[in-house]
Amino acid sequence: MLLDTNAISAIGEKDEAIMGILAEAEAIMLPFAAIAEFRFGLLGSTRPEPGLLLLERLAESAGICFPDAETLAHYAWISDHLKRKGRPIPHNDIWIASLARQHSLEILSRDTHFDHIAGIVRISW
Repeated sequence: MLLDTNAISAIGEKDEAIMGILAEAEAIMLPFAAIAEFRFGLLGSTRPEPGLLLLERLAESAGICFPDAETLAHYAWISDHLKRKGRPIPHNDIWIASLARQHSLEILSRDTHFDHIAGIVRISW
């Protein structure tokens, strides 16, 4: 399971519903794009330390998922697919979806735009 940025935020808030989902997950991975987005959000925070600690703990226990040459083909296909459907989504979410398709992983997210991508399974809480 890949964690979207809003899932990382919910974990930081100790949301009970998301914690239950994570307890049942076989594997959890952090996509590089979600980490970058979360860190960007922390730059505007007056207390970034708890968020940085959360990322550190998650990265140690879950690991980080980075793109490779195969991911690039998924990225191109998803971008084209969504453009033809008239449903563009943020580029970082295309990266997350590309990694999910490549590795046959679900995405834990509240963002419904993932539902418009063939081959993607989104789990919400």
